[in-house]
Amino acid sequence: MRKSYSMMIGLTLLLICLTACEEQGQNQSDKQKSQNRVELTLSAAASLQDVLHEIAATYEKKHPNIKITYNFGASGALQQQIAQGAPVDLFFSAAEDKYDELVKKGFMETKTGTDLLKNELVLIVPANSKLKGFEDLSKTERISIGTPESVPAGTYAKETLENLNLWNEIESKIVYAKDVRQVLTYVETGNVDAGMVYKTDAVNSDKVKIAAAANEEFHAPIVYPVGVIKNSSHKKEAKAFYEFLKKEESLKTFEDYGFKRVEN
Repeated sequence: MRKSYSMMIGLTLLLICLTACEEQGQNQSDKQKSQNRVELTLSAAASLQDVLHEIAATYEKKHPNIKITYNFGASGALQQQIAQGAPVDLFFSAAEDKYDELVKKGFMETKTGTDLLKNELVLIVPANSKLKGFEDLSKTERISIGTPESVPAGTYAKETLENLNLWNEIESKIVYAKDVRQVLTYVETGNVDAGMVYKTDAVNSDKVKIAAAANEEFHAPIVYPVGVIKNSSHKKEAKAFYEFLKKEESLKTFEDYGFKRVEN
């Protein structure tokens, strides 16, 4: 009886020891994985928010040691953050001039930058609005565009309105927004009567409709360049994700969201 009891105690202790060793091994493995995990930060134009979340999810499944973190906003504001030393690995701008400014100042890897996507500028109104186009803007009380100094979509909008000879007439009605997504929200909630955003933002909302598309000749080309930051802490991983953004798989995803690829 004592012998059986001793054997039971011995087996119990053995199981406890094996369990502890297994947990220790698992913890060490998890710790090792955590130490090998790389977090990449991509500063990207607000209009890329939805599509990049999907692309990041796809990439992270294929590369479990990589975590993609996004900093979305107006391209001009993001450019200033990078110039001031923000810890960023890649920059995906909605305007060539914002990107080129960082290239000139030596912040970007010149061997990895490329113009990847194109977009269109449209006039949007609430879904139940009777406004039919730019010619109706004089009838509105409030119109929203991005702040031209920092939001590329705002710059394109102002250029378009000036070329349509409407700017002087409606400037006092303008409600400026911090980025293109805020313009969309203002129109969706009825806080303004109309707004100017990218087509990719408009088509993904059932609360607004496109009243008119801006003539491409009335504004600078809407091109999205992307590249790796020269002082990236994870340059190898950043370059790998940059290459993934250029792959056919990613380009098709961009097209699913309404973007057009730049034919190089």
